[in-house]
Amino acid sequence: MDKVFYNAQHSPIGAFASFTLGEKGPKGGFGLEIGKPADQNVYIALQSATEAGRFDFLPFFGAADGSLANYTAADIARQDNLVRTFEDEEITREYTLTTDTWRAGDLTFSIVSPVLSIPDPATASDAELQDVLLPAVFVELSVDNTKGKSARRVAFGFGSTDSQKDYALHYLRHHHGELNVLNGVGQGRNLALVALNGKVGARVGFDLEAILLPNEEPTTSLGGCAALVSSVPAGEKTTLRFAVCFHREGIVTTGLDASYLYTRWWKSARDVAKYALKHHERLVDLWRVPSTALLKSPKLTDDQLYQLVHTIHSYYGSTQLLQLVDGTPFWIVNEGEYRMINTLDLVIDHCFFELTMNPWTVKNNLDAYANTHSYYDKVRDPANAKVLLDGGVSFTHDMGVANHISPPGHSVYERPDLTDCFSYMTCEQLTNWILTSSMYVSHTQDKEFVSRRLSLFKDCLASLANRDHPDPQKRTGVMQCNAARTGGGAEITTYDSLDASLGQATENAYIGGKCWASYLALEKLLADAGDTSLASLARDQAARAAATITGSVDPKTGLLPAIMHLDPPHPARIIPAIEALVYPRFTGREDALAEDGPYGAYVKALGVHLHEVLKPGVCLFDSGAWKLSSTSTNSWLSKTYLCQYVARAILNTPQDPKADRAHVEWLTDREKNNSYWAWSDQIIDHIAQGSKYYPRGVTSILWCMESSK
Repeated sequence: MDKVFYNAQHSPIGAFASFTLGEKGPKGGFGLEIGKPADQNVYIALQSATEAGRFDFLPFFGAADGSLANYTAADIARQDNLVRTFEDEEITREYTLTTDTWRAGDLTFSIVSPVLSIPDPATASDAELQDVLLPAVFVELSVDNTKGKSARRVAFGFGSTDSQKDYALHYLRHHHGELNVLNGVGQGRNLALVALNGKVGARVGFDLEAILLPNEEPTTSLGGCAALVSSVPAGEKTTLRFAVCFHREGIVTTGLDASYLYTRWWKSARDVAKYALKHHERLVDLWRVPSTALLKSPKLTDDQLYQLVHTIHSYYGSTQLLQLVDGTPFWIVNEGEYRMINTLDLVIDHCFFELTMNPWTVKNNLDAYANTHSYYDKVRDPANAKVLLDGGVSFTHDMGVANHISPPGHSVYERPDLTDCFSYMTCEQLTNWILTSSMYVSHTQDKEFVSRRLSLFKDCLASLANRDHPDPQKRTGVMQCNAARTGGGAEITTYDSLDASLGQATENAYIGGKCWASYLALEKLLADAGDTSLASLARDQAARAAATITGSVDPKTGLLPAIMHLDPPHPARIIPAIEALVYPRFTGREDALAEDGPYGAYVKALGVHLHEVLKPGVCLFDSGAWKLSSTSTNSWLSKTYLCQYVARAILNTPQDPKADRAHVEWLTDREKNNSYWAWSDQIIDHIAQGSKYYPRGVTSILWCMESSK
């Protein structure tokens, strides 16, 4: 990947915090519980080898706010040519799963962040948890002055672009009753930037001159610039190490009281900094190595590897591990810029990654939905919407937003009387809970979970069948009935911002496929539990679903309609018709994917459909990028990644590598400001216009599994 200037998130695990860096200007910095970059100045500077009065900077800053000129009428002497920004061609970047490194001249700057499995808090020791959950990232700043003839100063720091924040900066060492324990700067109680080795001076001032030029360390805390400054002697090469420490104390939620789990051990950013100071050498060595060799798959192309790395960085930036007042862990993945909590149609897509890294988090989400965010409702008769019929259990779209936990049985998203965005996703969320729980059981063989939730699994089967139709004689295997909660509206799918090709839920080929996969999963789970009668019902419904979808294929073109049984038919062709094929592989139903098996006709039909839609002007953009619906220019990368896996690993459909190259170009496009948002999901007309700063792209982990199946 030859791009250099794009933002990437570098985050502790479970702290909902990010040191975001990479876009030019004041476009990164240290963000805590925000759905975007912090937009701070980040100062990374080295004194010139030839001009002592000049410093060469990486280009991650702009004008500082709150300068001394705002407070005095006196003339202020200025150092001409103090700041020079490295030219673009002088800068290189190496971006990996655990490190992000920039090199320019004699300067090397690297951020180290963890990609580690989280031990189950129910069984892990404090020491095991602390090493993974430390709310900090490490920074290494190396200077090669071996050819230098004089000492050169080097600095790492940040500056507010908001004058209202200037006076939150302070020195960590100036702490009453605990002087000189830490060497660094902080911002309130939530952020600490601490030196871990070397002779380093902490400085705060109004501008860069105030922190770079003085020979004596200042002791005041006025101004909007802060930095840690050191000096590298002539003839030497030095590596300095720092920790960027985040913290939020006390209850951080509303609706349901919870605090960060890390507050078990650390009560402030100072405590985090002390732990980092004591253990940094060991932790940096630990964090540099991802927990699973799967993430080092040699099969990936450079474009795929870049996207895998980028998605994992963005995923961790949205993670939040809390604990309820009784100490029970509560795992949250926030929905990027939207900050919605554990959105269930993201939970299922994150599942492939989380089962690889820490399966207990999947069970944590499943139990949370079952305990507080499930509900029972009726369905509307498709022949007369005023008539309510038997429905059953389902699950909310999300659990809240912006640290507010929504009331039991309700999301913050879903509303009645709508037919598009913000309507209910009742049937799809039901399939999401079924499939996620089935993947969890297949992966872990957790018999206790199955036993404890068996009655709920049975309720799920009854509900799914009723959402086809409560009358068994009228069932087709796919969703026909809208939830009563929709009022005068209609259910939608996770593809809420697309057109009806993927927005309408009833008789949608995409939702039909998820119903098919859910029945297959329930058949196995109930048969294994000894309930052959209900397993038989699930098998019959799976057969109906496959027959209904296969029967809707256009015999002339081999194409599936996006919405079945419409007159006139919807013109759209959709790639996600194939999406549900991923689930049998991860729920122990590999038999359902065999072309000579009971669902062979369905699998073959999807293969033909994919072959026919992967063409320019249908479901390919001119660049080769994938277009999920032929009638919409809104394409989602997370779902593209998932469908690419299905295409290659299940349908044996080769693909043009131009697609991955085009997707990288989308993400790194600076003219359209895509690169500012790190990884984004919804790309509309090649512009990141929704689902920005987003975690869902970890569906890319599936690419690493292609050779293992």
